[in-house]
Amino acid sequence: MSKPNIILILADDMGCGDIGAFGNPDVLTPNLDALAAEGVCLTQHYSGSPVCAPARAALLTGRYPHRTGAIDTLEVQGLDRLALREVTIADLLKDAGYATGLIGKWHLGAFDQRYHPNARGFDEAVCFRGGWSDYWQWRLDYNGSYRRSDGRYLTDVFTDEALDFISRHRHEPFFLHLTYNAPHFPFQVPDEEAEPFREMGKFTEGVCLVYGMNRRMDKGIGKIINTLHDYGIAENTIVLFTSDNGPQFGGDEDMCTTRFNCGFNGCKGLVYEGGIRVPAILWWPAALSGGREVSHMIHFTDWFPTLAAVAGAKVPQNLHIDGLNVLPLLQGDANPPDRPRFWQWNRYTPVKTCNAAVRMGDWKLVRPAIREAMVVLPEHLELDRRAKYDPDNIQDLCLAYEPSRVIPEPPPPLLFRLDEDPYEQRNLSAEYPDVVDRLSSALDCWFDEVERDRLSAS
Repeated sequence: MSKPNIILILADDMGCGDIGAFGNPDVLTPNLDALAAEGVCLTQHYSGSPVCAPARAALLTGRYPHRTGAIDTLEVQGLDRLALREVTIADLLKDAGYATGLIGKWHLGAFDQRYHPNARGFDEAVCFRGGWSDYWQWRLDYNGSYRRSDGRYLTDVFTDEALDFISRHRHEPFFLHLTYNAPHFPFQVPDEEAEPFREMGKFTEGVCLVYGMNRRMDKGIGKIINTLHDYGIAENTIVLFTSDNGPQFGGDEDMCTTRFNCGFNGCKGLVYEGGIRVPAILWWPAALSGGREVSHMIHFTDWFPTLAAVAGAKVPQNLHIDGLNVLPLLQGDANPPDRPRFWQWNRYTPVKTCNAAVRMGDWKLVRPAIREAMVVLPEHLELDRRAKYDPDNIQDLCLAYEPSRVIPEPPPPLLFRLDEDPYEQRNLSAEYPDVVDRLSSALDCWFDEVERDRLSAS
């Protein structure tokens, strides 16, 4: 078999409950539902972080985000930057003979051309480089030059660019990383997409807009699948669809976006299941039998070694990869790996005891978020907002980013047994103190290791 084409589609703030195939009868995602029916639906698939930039770093490098330097979403402070020493899956696939393209949201270095996707393994890039963009008044980077909005809806622009990339590279192996920004804030969509949900009379306006944004993205994905069939390259094309983290919840009154997410606890920003367990669909007609669910745990860091293996790309021997090649697992030929997985995120410098988790087998230990470590300075939020609408006036990074703060003693850890309690409702820490000690020790050791790695790159 020739090298497969690879299309890695990443939604933004999309939860498991936003796709019909994952159990929500009210959403309209027929193309993703069909992809799930024909492919493999991953029901225990985990992001590398509960927020955007660190999650994307883990996906592209196969390494925990702390190691990569991308520890937060604040681009004007440089905290979204993927360290220059990092090797991306695009680097490997380019060396293996693939045409490589990034279309959509980048958010791994909003400023400084050294952090541009063209310098990180992508031959072509059509993107905005920060954390979010207006869907109508957009400004996109086309391989280093800029174009402003021509009146099209941004999701449609990304679909059109993806179709053009596929057309131009259909006669050679290609890797396309298509990173839609739907359904991330700002909640904007053509009225015809949100209207069916308004007519149901069941949802806030915010939820109607989110569902409409997903519907428009789903239509674009349908066009991409149809184009692969039209060109006769669908059979040997891998399409992996997932989301960077869980859904954003909250908002005022009718603009509240809190919605169904399969019953999971938490949301974007938190290391409970609702923040890190994300939908995933894998479709590869030539090599994977479809119509199946895989319930084994798979982590963002696993895709780097997996995609490298299927493409015949060589991983440098000195590169520390946290993920595993899970292709045998997806094919049903192997047992799931018995290894712990870790998460931690807060604002600015990482705090070991804040918003951290480890999963080992069916056990999951959570260190709850500490409010003082989760707060952003208002002036830093304003700088990031200005960067979206007036990027030319952002001259340099605000590198002295660390606010003065006092972190109090953390609350006690929580312990859950996910096979019996996937919604994290029963804290078992008092009943199993030995498990708490064992997982706490593992989490401490992991944090110290990845922080040493991060600091060595700074």
